[in-house]
Amino acid sequence: MNNIFSFFTALFCFTVLSCTKEKTDYQAETDPAVIEHHEFKEAYSIHSGGYRISIEALNGMFYKGYNELRLKIMDSRTNQEADVSAVTFLPIVAHADGRNASCPHLYDLLRRNGENYFSGYAVFTEESDNDTKWELYIGFTANGQSYAITQEVAVHEQANKNRNMTTFTGKDGQQYFIALIAPQRPKVGENELVAGIYRYDRPGNPPSGSFPDPTQYSYTAVNGFTLQLDPRMPEPSMGNHSSPNNQDLTQQDDGLYHGIVNYTMTGNWTLNFILLNHQGQILKGTVVPDDFTPGVEGVKSELHIDILF
Repeated sequence: MNNIFSFFTALFCFTVLSCTKEKTDYQAETDPAVIEHHEFKEAYSIHSGGYRISIEALNGMFYKGYNELRLKIMDSRTNQEADVSAVTFLPIVAHADGRNASCPHLYDLLRRNGENYFSGYAVFTEESDNDTKWELYIGFTANGQSYAITQEVAVHEQANKNRNMTTFTGKDGQQYFIALIAPQRPKVGENELVAGIYRYDRPGNPPSGSFPDPTQYSYTAVNGFTLQLDPRMPEPSMGNHSSPNNQDLTQQDDGLYHGIVNYTMTGNWTLNFILLNHQGQILKGTVVPDDFTPGVEGVKSELHIDILF
């Protein structure tokens, strides 16, 4: 009797795995060619008002999702660093139907001691195409005079799914954005998981002054939230299994959210999230069942990001 039971159990497992294998391209589920970008390169150079403005980004390109950026301003006559202050940065996307929007960004760029550039970020929410055009509105003050420049930029597809992002409306009615920042190239084992969490600040007044009015396109990096994490492999062949030693994401001194994700193997993973505000109230996300489901695609939280490595 035991032998018969074992035979049918083995036959069932073989059938499930065989069917799953036929439907699954395992080479497509791993991406050993993921390239990490650590070097800042010039993406755009603008000459205006006797100054040269250099915009730098990782790999010299902007991608959908989180982009760290650097801005340098040089005196065109002397080719020396200009004495500038109050550098502002506002990305605007124009759609073919006339709608304008922005994305999470740092409006007042920062300059730290010892650095020869102003730093900031933009979380581009859309790729550029024939109907979607991104422009950067940059302002600065030099020698008591204010300057304003505009530069059209291209936002490319983010091929690295470990840098994916998502946007959603929370239970408080606010629009939120979660963008993965690190790791760019995960390893099997425990990885520090870093994400930015942002909220759109709905304007309280109609626009004023010349376009664009920054008050209409304001975003805040939210403080004191918790992003609960439950990573799973949702493929039917993986049974929606999780992994041990994961840590929820909490905010650190850099304003970003840090946690630990433990990838036990390469392949498709889903980062299931529950977002809690500073009072511990759920803004978005659902608990993922613990059931092992071989042959059945795993259930995902209503708030999740799919990754691949």
